[in-house]
Amino acid sequence: RNKDTTRDEFIFYSKRLMRLLIEHALSFLPLKSVTVETPQGTMYEGKRFHRQRITGVSILRAGETMEQALTAVCKDIRLGKILIQTNLDTGEPEVRPAAAWHTALHHWHITKHPSFPPQLHYLRLPKEISEDYVILMDSTVSTGAAAMMAVRVLLDHDVQEDRIFLLSLLMAEMGVHSVAYAFPRVHIITTAVDKRVNEEFHIIPGIGEGSRVCCTP
Repeated sequence: RNKDTTRDEFIFYSKRLMRLLIEHALSFLPLKSVTVETPQGTMYEGKRFHRQRITGVSILRAGETMEQALTAVCKDIRLGKILIQTNLDTGEPEVRPAAAWHTALHHWHITKHPSFPPQLHYLRLPKEISEDYVILMDSTVSTGAAAMMAVRVLLDHDVQEDRIFLLSLLMAEMGVHSVAYAFPRVHIITTAVDKRVNEEFHIIPGIGEGSRVCCTP
């Protein structure tokens, strides 16, 4: 969090936290008992993920920084991307043109959230994602509006709500409450929760914004 932390140190510790975060999230996946034979000829009982595939989906751009840690932990994992434009004046996803408002509203039916229908700018999801466990990644979550839109997109592609894991390095209480209220079956996993969001919709005390968070390799 220190503003004087060098870029190299910030990258090093961010990567470490991302790896720990993802490892912890994987512990919530359903496992089955399996018995294998060791090189010493002894039988050993362990655990193995026994359902469908795991897919990672990043909320661009900041969520993309977590992909490297995910692929380091999950071999041959499929990846998807979602880009939702945020309005800098309201902190909410941007709305569509007025002429398309009613069409957008049909798809944006999170009635517990007061914002207008958000604008989805880019979407790339793997095929046949409906049966997958999805790890949805964003490095920070402040108001939760973009995260909720991303969850809504996954639900519209028939992903089951309780198979969605929202992972973030840092979340504001507002974002946690918003997502949990709208989607109570989504798993929310983060390394820390901060109390406030300022007038510019930055998390306070936070870890930084802009290139510090989005462009960490």
